[in-house]
Amino acid sequence: MDVSIRFRREMDKGLCRDTNPTAAVKMLPTYVRSTPDGTEQGEFLALDLGGSNFRVLLVKVMADGEQKVEMENQIYAIPEHLMRGSGSELFDHIADCLANFLEKLGIKDKKLPLGFTFSFPCQQTKLDESVLVSWTKGFKASGVEGKDVVSLLKKSIKKRGDFDIDILAVINDTVGTMMTCGYDDHHCEIGLIVGTGTNACYMEQMRNLEVLDGDEGRMCVNTEWGAFGDDGVLEDLRTDFDREIDAGSLNPGKQLFEKMISGMYMGELVRLILVRMTKERLLFQGKTTAELLTTGSFNTKVGGQQKGLASAEKVLRGLSLDPSVEDCIATQRVCQIVSTRAAHLCAATLVAVLRQIRDNKAAEKLRTTIGVDGSVYKNHQEFSRRLHKMVRRLVPDCDVRFLQSQCGSGKGAAMVTAVAYRLAAQQAERQRILDTLRLSREQLLDVKKRMSEEMVRGLSKQTHEQTSVKMLPTYVRSTPDGTEHGDFLALDLGGSSFRVLLVQVQSGKRHKVDMHHKIYSIPQEIMQGTGEELFDHIVYCIADFLEYMGMKGTSLPLGFTFSFPCHQSKLDQGILLRWTKGFKASGCVGQDVITLLKAAVRRRQDFDLNFVAVVNDTVGTMMTCGYEDPKCEVGLIVGTGTNACYMEEMQNIELVEGDVGRMCVNMEWGAFGDNGELDDFCTQFDHIVDNCSNNPGKQRYEKMVSGMYLGEIVRNVLMDFTAKGLLFRGKLSERLKTRGIFETKFLSQIERDRLAMRQVRSILQHLGLTSSTCDDSVLVKEVCSVVARRAAQLCGAGLAAVVDKIRQNRNLNQLSITVGVDGTLYKTHPHFSSIMQETLQDLAPQCRVTFQKSEDGSGKGAALITAVACRMKSEGQH
Repeated sequence: MDVSIRFRREMDKGLCRDTNPTAAVKMLPTYVRSTPDGTEQGEFLALDLGGSNFRVLLVKVMADGEQKVEMENQIYAIPEHLMRGSGSELFDHIADCLANFLEKLGIKDKKLPLGFTFSFPCQQTKLDESVLVSWTKGFKASGVEGKDVVSLLKKSIKKRGDFDIDILAVINDTVGTMMTCGYDDHHCEIGLIVGTGTNACYMEQMRNLEVLDGDEGRMCVNTEWGAFGDDGVLEDLRTDFDREIDAGSLNPGKQLFEKMISGMYMGELVRLILVRMTKERLLFQGKTTAELLTTGSFNTKVGGQQKGLASAEKVLRGLSLDPSVEDCIATQRVCQIVSTRAAHLCAATLVAVLRQIRDNKAAEKLRTTIGVDGSVYKNHQEFSRRLHKMVRRLVPDCDVRFLQSQCGSGKGAAMVTAVAYRLAAQQAERQRILDTLRLSREQLLDVKKRMSEEMVRGLSKQTHEQTSVKMLPTYVRSTPDGTEHGDFLALDLGGSSFRVLLVQVQSGKRHKVDMHHKIYSIPQEIMQGTGEELFDHIVYCIADFLEYMGMKGTSLPLGFTFSFPCHQSKLDQGILLRWTKGFKASGCVGQDVITLLKAAVRRRQDFDLNFVAVVNDTVGTMMTCGYEDPKCEVGLIVGTGTNACYMEEMQNIELVEGDVGRMCVNMEWGAFGDNGELDDFCTQFDHIVDNCSNNPGKQRYEKMVSGMYLGEIVRNVLMDFTAKGLLFRGKLSERLKTRGIFETKFLSQIERDRLAMRQVRSILQHLGLTSSTCDDSVLVKEVCSVVARRAAQLCGAGLAAVVDKIRQNRNLNQLSITVGVDGTLYKTHPHFSSIMQETLQDLAPQCRVTFQKSEDGSGKGAALITAVACRMKSEGQH
């Protein structure tokens, strides 16, 4: 356990940007970002170079119905003089062998993707670029260290000029092992080699890999764990024998962990122990032989194959010794102790890797597979058994499977290439689809221009009927100037519950507003009954509220936020055009709601209203913010729906008499695009969402911008990706087919969270996508961000048209103005407001716009409108 904890610390050092340069365990990024998912297919070449001979392979991967891999390979020797000669000759030789192989198979004219297993210490900067740090294993070719081996190989191939290949990936043998096993078992995310040397790799979360930028998804990390202990952290566990082996090795002080574990050194450890025991007269009657004293005479293979005393005796006699039965038993015991220590040390470091993966996933129980290769693991029957047993003892809460790699790193290189090939093709297809949802600056300028044109058409008497943006006059003539004062009532009606508020406005230096309110519900039968019953119920609630406030019988001015489509011809009149949001009260459509309200007050006869203003919620937002900031002359709502209003010059509002001063115009901009103004920006996903909505063909802009629809757009993109096999391995969950299941709040959650991948995972599980991978999560996040970004940009373009119009109205070179904003999407989405503001700044550079969030919404706004109207009345304006 202690060794495991120490190794985990070393891993952290290697992953951390600041400590990596001095870390013994290097944790090298491999740029392999994904394991096989079983849909890979095609023909791939592989080169496997890691010793005095190398292999060339042709790997055919089939995915139709069943996963199958066919391989043909040829082994070529590398002559001694090339291993130590010039690098260019070495790579020319590799290119010659490759040409020979292609010729034999008759595929020299095909340009195939190639994966290169190059098992020497390298520094990678991309998947297809690998700089040799130092030669090992007897190689010393000049002019290669410090160079990119892919470039050297490409150069040699180009020099020949008779074939061409596409080198997509360079990997090390550990990664090859993980990928080979990962093709047969999708749970495989660790590669382990215990042979002549030892090493491991595993899939790490990008956010933990500080040496690289980006924190989305995963990448395979090559731990290079053979160097564990090179900085002294294993000194208390190393013995005199370990020190003696190290001192006599080719690289003293390096790869100290490897020297305690791997096949190259275990036999030598046993020999040193036998020599010491003999010198202390504990074995062989104290008689050594020249053979026993020769370095390397007792190899690991011998130690691993000791079955019974007869073979022990045979080995010892081979060293010219004359062993007794006790000598044979003791020798066997030494072998057992050395190999058990190796297996247990290997288990300890492996457990640190398992714990890291489990913590990354925040999983209660980790289920994972380890792909293994190497002669010690494969040939020493006790080693693997002891390794498995100790791993399970140290992490009982992990369900670990060990899978032996059959075809080694050559097939692995082909699999890395196949995955890279699949990812590149899928990525290109995904981006092609997502590009339809991305808007260029030119397109956004176009949206702004078209919005401006529709605004002008909406204001004009001649074209008002045909335009999509209605530009309704609100009869609100002024924003607050701070001198308003008095007590006002406000009603806020826009759903099945409504608020009655008492708003007390105090003027003077510290203008402040006190509010008291009560919420009342409207029973279903009243929403669907007669208009008389509905308004009687509203007036009953007002009376109840006045009594509750101890103001029974008082006559107060009232502001009425009535969030249904109305036609206004003055501030205290609103003709209901149609009910929405589940209301069906009879006898109201086509009527003035104020007249209906006043009639109900008269019927009740215990209080009076002396003035009433009808307000839409966007205007309420502008007024609430305008009370805090006199420069606020635009109101914006981006929530379930979207709309805007602003102060327009009277002379431009042709539907209203008089051309002095200003009036607030309710744009009803959600309908922008209903006459085709947005058709060239609409994607297949927008059309599906529109066709399936309650009002096809209507509110087109709102359907691309507002909260009610963004989740639905995302869901349709995800469905399309899945159908094309670009997501969730092509498997659709039933829940994802349900309309509205992907709520817009998910977009905010997914983009808000620093640990977003976990957040995405839990949302996908809620959608029945239990087997989604990390790559799936990254993609879902990207879809959410593309859809939200487009919404924010479209909203910014619309707003740019509004503020620029105000600037031109006033003949200003530079306009400084405030926009009051409300709405859940604007308030809760982490990036919506900043993207919208960036877009606005870019498209309307001559306007300095400040945004103010509306705190108390439209109820307070209605009271303030009433307060302003009363102020203007008393000043003799109308």
